Amino acid sequence: MKDILSNDSFTLNWDFRASLVCDIIQAMDYIHNSNIKYHGHLTSMNCVIDSRFVLKVTEFGIQSLRDFDIDITKKESLWVAPEAIRQQNAVKSIQEMQYADVYSFAVILYEILSRKEPFEDDQEFLTFKEIIMKIKYVEETPFRPRLDADSDKDMVSLMRICWDENPKSRPTFSTIKKEATRLKWDKTGDKFLDNLLSRMEEYANNLEDLVEERTQAFLDEKRRAEELLYQVLPRSVADELKNGRMVNPEAFACVTVYFSDIVGFTSLSSESTPMQIVDLLNDLYTCFDKIIENFDVYKVETIGDAYMVVSGLPVRNGNKHVEEIAKMSTIILDNVKNFKIRHKPNVQLRARIGLHSGPVCAGVVGRKMPRYCLFGDTVNTASRMESTGEGAHAFDADAIAQAACAASSPGGFVSAIRRTCSGTQASCNTICSNAISGMRAIYGNQGSTTGTCFQAFHFYYKHATLKPEEKGKALLAMHRYRDGCNSTSCGPNFCCCKA
Repeated sequence: MKDILSNDSFTLNWDFRASLVCDIIQAMDYIHNSNIKYHGHLTSMNCVIDSRFVLKVTEFGIQSLRDFDIDITKKESLWVAPEAIRQQNAVKSIQEMQYADVYSFAVILYEILSRKEPFEDDQEFLTFKEIIMKIKYVEETPFRPRLDADSDKDMVSLMRICWDENPKSRPTFSTIKKEATRLKWDKTGDKFLDNLLSRMEEYANNLEDLVEERTQAFLDEKRRAEELLYQVLPRSVADELKNGRMVNPEAFACVTVYFSDIVGFTSLSSESTPMQIVDLLNDLYTCFDKIIENFDVYKVETIGDAYMVVSGLPVRNGNKHVEEIAKMSTIILDNVKNFKIRHKPNVQLRARIGLHSGPVCAGVVGRKMPRYCLFGDTVNTASRMESTGEGAHAFDADAIAQAACAASSPGGFVSAIRRTCSGTQASCNTICSNAISGMRAIYGNQGSTTGTCFQAFHFYYKHATLKPEEKGKALLAMHRYRDGCNSTSCGPNFCCCKA
């Protein structure tokens, strides 16, 4: 019973309380009218409840084999009658022991009504020894546990009579049983069982709704966990790992890799606190993350101020990966120009970007905190293009050439080549020449006067610083590309199509 009373999740309605009280009354009335005569150690700890919620009293027996000496240092003395505490070792009569049992019953009745231990409220201000002394020595009024005013009046009245200071004023259990019958407490046992069965039936009817609700909560939690996993690994890779399958390394013939970092990040870090650097990187990468959501790319990782993105894996997208990375790069460069550092608003942030297209191998590395990693010369080349480039620029001739050829509108990425060629004239010549080589390597002699590829040739012809004979060769190459001429009979200074 003590466990039920102390469990706040267990609802204790009036019917259940009355049923428990009647069970104790019947048990103690039986003991007092039997050859046993009295219990002697009645507490809530020896009142047990079976599987049918019937209370049974335990720990009573042959008095000659039991020690009824009272130890006032033990917790059980809180249920002992005051007169028994005053006469700890004295031999007591049967009637005195029965009076003491009635007092103990009153303390248990207090526990049922309040769901508190005896003198629990007083233990905040008094020691255990002081409480025993107050029970033992009566002052103006007897010292008893305090009860809330909203408790059942009939039970409170019975409780006060049963713990009366004068033992002879306390009723016998036969009298208490008659009073319980008059108040119809003895009918609550059957009523309580009916209520219990009704609750079980109601619970069974609502079980389906409860299961559905819990299932939906589980699915919502699972969805949140999966979304978090998809932030760490590609969706297709994460699904394989969730299903318990190994993710084998995979080779990709051509993808575009993006690297970027912050120019002068080391000197900026030396002038900032660690928390300011964390805020700076968080703000910057949050900006980048919002940008890449609009493109078919996968964010591989961030290491310090380095930001790595790839397109074309794990889901292949043809040659679209070049266009996606190129467009993303231009938008990132524009956003970096307008980015404001919180603790240094007057400092202009500059990003350095390196791009490269080519074959890579990708796979999941590690068991604890697994990462989806890329390997190959393409990754190394993109990283070197970034580290050796200039601030506020995107560098990789081949990647930009591919982007120019893949653009959907004429001249879509010519501006990107111009931006890249904003350095020295020599670097411009090299980049433009490599751009044509890159386009030829990918698309062959399939030029068009209306396509971006032809405009890239035209840009090379106009802006490259060449000797007259080199410029003639370039013009001839441009026309051959435009007309789709692939004849082996053409010389370096003439074309069979223009003969």
